[in-house]
Amino acid sequence: MKNKTAEQLIQFEDKVKELFEQGELPFLMHLCGGNEQQLIDIFKQINKGDYIFSTHRSHYHYLLAGGSEKNLLEKIKDGDSMFVFDKKLNFLTSSIVAGVPCVAAGIALALKKQKSDKHVWCFVGDGAEDEGSFYEAVRYVDGWNLPCIFVIEDNNRSVATEKKDRYGKSVMDWPDCVKRYEYKPTYPHAGSECKFMIKFKNVRIKSYKK
Repeated sequence: MKNKTAEQLIQFEDKVKELFEQGELPFLMHLCGGNEQQLIDIFKQINKGDYIFSTHRSHYHYLLAGGSEKNLLEKIKDGDSMFVFDKKLNFLTSSIVAGVPCVAAGIALALKKQKSDKHVWCFVGDGAEDEGSFYEAVRYVDGWNLPCIFVIEDNNRSVATEKKDRYGKSVMDWPDCVKRYEYKPTYPHAGSECKFMIKFKNVRIKSYKK
C-alpha cells in the first residue's frame, strides 16, 4: 500500500481544514486525525488488489490505499468527502452507519468461491459496532471462514455519546475476524472545531449525468 507518513496525512487534512474554515467547502464532512500510526500499521498488511470498505471518515483510508492527494482533494471540493469511490483501487465507502459490513461479507464470499488470493478489509466506527447488520456480517464471515477483516476504529463517540452511556459495562467478545484499535480523535464528530463563525462561499455543485 501507499507509503504515507503520519506527517503527510496530517498535512493533507490540515489543508482540508483550512479550506473548510475559509468557506470554500460548504459541505458536511468528517475530518480524520489522531489515528495516523494505527492506520499506517494496518495498511502494511493490506495488499494491492484487496478490497477496502471505508466510512464517512475516509480521507486517510483512501490515501493509504494508494489514492492521490490531488484526486481526493478534487472529490472533497465537489462535495464528495463522504462518498469517495475508486474502482481501480477497489475502494468503496458509505456514509450510512454500518452500511458496508454486509456488502464486504458478500464480496468476501465471492472471492472465496473464485479461489482468489484477495482479501476484504472493512473499517467501521464504534457506532457501527452497535448495529445488528454488523453483527450479522461478522457472524457470516466467521461462520464461513471468509477472507474478511473488520476493523473497529474506536474513538468512543457514536455521534457524541460514550460507550458506557450506550450499553454500560457490556463488552462483545468478537471472533478473530474483528480487530479493534482505540484512539483520541483530533476533530469533533463533524467539522473542524473552529472557534469562529464560517461564512461559506457560493460553490457550484457538480451535476451527475444519469
